[in-house]
Amino acid sequence: MSRTLTHWVLPLSIVVALLLGLLPLPPALQPLRPYWLALVLAYWLIEEPDRVGLGVVFGVGLLADLAFGTLLGEQALRLVVMGFILQRFRARLRFFPISQQALAIGGLLFNDRIVAAAIHLMLGLKALPAMFWLAPLGGMLLWPMVFLVLDAARYGRWRKG
Repeated sequence: MSRTLTHWVLPLSIVVALLLGLLPLPPALQPLRPYWLALVLAYWLIEEPDRVGLGVVFGVGLLADLAFGTLLGEQALRLVVMGFILQRFRARLRFFPISQQALAIGGLLFNDRIVAAAIHLMLGLKALPAMFWLAPLGGMLLWPMVFLVLDAARYGRWRKG
């Protein structure tokens, strides 16, 4: 079986994740926003470590900081921490069933929230709302869909023939 990679999927998926992160939500739902960029980069770090490494993750994080108007380097740091952990455990995580992968991704997203809270605490910014801690649950529930959609796009499985 020939698996032809479609090289446009990686940059397009990152752009879509950035756009989903910019999508306006009501203020009450804003803390529950899934970290789309982390989900997409987690997929690429697991499945294509030769194409996406910590340098790419750092660059995308800086781009996200500029796009979202956050402190320059905040998302880059958060994504690099997540990327390092993913690279460290990639060999095991790659062969987990998707439900166990979702639990691991949920743990990584929770760790991301801890890093974000630590950054806010060190900078003396306002306290994060309690609902801020629920967003990793949404990301964990979205992981199977994100994984399957990106996998299908990566190998062109939506085409007939």
